[in-house]
Amino acid sequence: MNFITTDEKLKERVKELTCLYEISKIISHSDSFKKEVLKKIISSTKKAWRFNNDAIVEINIQNLHLSTAKIPGTTIFQCSSITIFNTAAGFIRVHYPATKYTIEDFLDDEQKLLHTIAYEIETYIEKFQNLEKKALLRQTIERMDRLSLLGEMTAGIAHELNTPLANILGFAELIKDSNTDPEITSDISILINSVIYSREIIKKLMFFSCEMPQQLEPTKLKPLVTFALSFLKQNFQKKEIKNEVFFKNDDLTANIDSIQITQVLFNLLLNAIYISPNKSIIKLIIDSDDLNIYITIEDQGMGIPVAIRHKIFEPFFTTKPSKEGLGLGLSVVHGIVENHNGEIIIKDNFPKGTIFTIRLPIT
Repeated sequence: MNFITTDEKLKERVKELTCLYEISKIISHSDSFKKEVLKKIISSTKKAWRFNNDAIVEINIQNLHLSTAKIPGTTIFQCSSITIFNTAAGFIRVHYPATKYTIEDFLDDEQKLLHTIAYEIETYIEKFQNLEKKALLRQTIERMDRLSLLGEMTAGIAHELNTPLANILGFAELIKDSNTDPEITSDISILINSVIYSREIIKKLMFFSCEMPQQLEPTKLKPLVTFALSFLKQNFQKKEIKNEVFFKNDDLTANIDSIQITQVLFNLLLNAIYISPNKSIIKLIIDSDDLNIYITIEDQGMGIPVAIRHKIFEPFFTTKPSKEGLGLGLSVVHGIVENHNGEIIIKDNFPKGTIFTIRLPIT
């Protein structure tokens, strides 16, 4: 069976060239990476082999496994590895049943053809992965441009509003101190509370626009967490929510801005309380490795739908009613964590809820 005539060689050569032409055509007509494209490629590959009626083509790449037929228990095969961006990603094989053929029934030219097909597949996948990376980079740059512009605008607005708000607050407190009419005192108290609330919004805007100065110093995490929980004690009690806190080490210390990290804890805990059902549990886990500290907050709320998960850190995006939130809390959190060279990881809790993990470098 190993002997091949000149006519057979010519016939096999035509099959190989036809196969390469078909594969080139299949790839050129594709506008994205698709499973169907790989199916067509292995179907074309099968036709190029000498004993194609018995040949089975198999491809295994990036957790995707396809074959032209069920592979029997024992086979002999030719194989070519597939490398994507210099990293091993899989292989393509052509099998014959071992009960009918031996390795000598494969042709050297068939092995060369298989290497060429593997190269075409590599080029095809790398092309669309590059396009995806470029699209993602373009979106990131556009988002950064928008956030930069928005940051400049909000910083300007915050500075402009701070002075008149300070004047209103100062004069309102003077009137309250000198007033003897209880009704006017009540009205002035509402005015003062409204100004204080407005200043808190300004503070969040300044956090968002990175206008708040950052003072990094070695700080123990436990006192910050304890303070945040005690400050929000009434919020927990109002919904009868329990909090469970787990520290890997009571003396965990990181080089952080204590005020900004406290702001992160407040915002995440307030969100967790807001979304959590009554009588549920919110867990805080403070862990670390050699390089990072991890602050994890787990709630038992309804979770964050995948469709909006990519939007939750955008400024002014909120799922709360307009009177209950401005959509700045998580933007502030995101900005502070990024300024600390950290990151935020979001996962689904089980059986329901959300897990926020903040990674902060120790130094």
